[in-house]
Amino acid sequence: MSMQQVPSHRRVVVGVDTHKYVHVAVAIDELGTILDSRSFVADAGGYTQLIEWAAAFGGKLTFGIEGTGSYGAGLAGAVRRRGIGALEVVRTDRRDRRLRGKSDTLDAENAAKAVLAGLATAVPKSHDGVVEMIRQIKVAKDIAVKARTAAMISLKQVIVNAPDDLRQELQHLSRMALINRCASLRPGKVTTITASTKHTLRAIARRWQQLNAEISEHEKLLKELTSQAAPGLTEAFAVGPDTAAEMLIVAGDNPERVRSEAAFARLCGVAPVPASSGMTTRHRLNRGGHRQANAALYRVVIVRMQHHEPTKAYVARRSAEGKTKAEIIRCLKRLLARELWAAMRPIRDARNELQQAA
Repeated sequence: MSMQQVPSHRRVVVGVDTHKYVHVAVAIDELGTILDSRSFVADAGGYTQLIEWAAAFGGKLTFGIEGTGSYGAGLAGAVRRRGIGALEVVRTDRRDRRLRGKSDTLDAENAAKAVLAGLATAVPKSHDGVVEMIRQIKVAKDIAVKARTAAMISLKQVIVNAPDDLRQELQHLSRMALINRCASLRPGKVTTITASTKHTLRAIARRWQQLNAEISEHEKLLKELTSQAAPGLTEAFAVGPDTAAEMLIVAGDNPERVRSEAAFARLCGVAPVPASSGMTTRHRLNRGGHRQANAALYRVVIVRMQHHEPTKAYVARRSAEGKTKAEIIRCLKRLLARELWAAMRPIRDARNELQQAA
């Protein structure tokens, strides 16, 4: 298929189906006519070739990119640095693929048409600032926490099946006392079941200690970075570095892409949506959004319900009105999202000033 030129006043949309090694792009005009389709290597050189190929059509150029948080992140960054508009496209659902078929070119065409139809409106995260640093450290910490939990479970399971004398010595100890005791065991030469059990317990306990030290280092870094990025977040009651990190990760390094406080609440999965039918009028929570951010909001709300006087007064008032505990928690999560969005205002203002200066 040969390339076609488009008048400068007309719109050109390039849909991109991203993969690990190759990106497939399809260009369409504002009438939905396919102009050309090509494949490009998924590296810096390929990104440059793809952008130059798209720019050669003329017209007002917009990219619709799938997977901007994974394989498409590099291309989205390259497009943004060239000053070209880019939107994130959700992959086609399975039902549509069964009806229309599946190929990389079809997926790229669908991405372009989603932008043209106004179905894709989300601006991709930039992944180029302190929030991306926070996200990476949070990933490392979460992996270490899971491994530490697994180590403790394994340690206790070994103790359950340990020889009687060793089991009776260890099973009543508190967590830290158990870790320290097992880490200091001296199995000697492994010639008996007791010696092999001690060897195993010591290995697991020392692994737990190493992971615990690693987690502490991650937490220290998260505290420094979140305080640097948004000091107002960590000053809120019961909001620690972990919760602040989750909120910043949701907003991204370019929080101006989130257009309103209501949009931020929806990203966090705490925006109610209508669920009415017939004579029944009600709402339910939007189950979309960032699950980790939603869980972080829940943890903060639970702590505030126990230790925060204004929250305790709110719970008492809403309970008197006949609200259930689940309904009250839903309301509190929504209010908390509003509070934390306001605390991130300095970041948004700084980004806006930077863009205006540029």
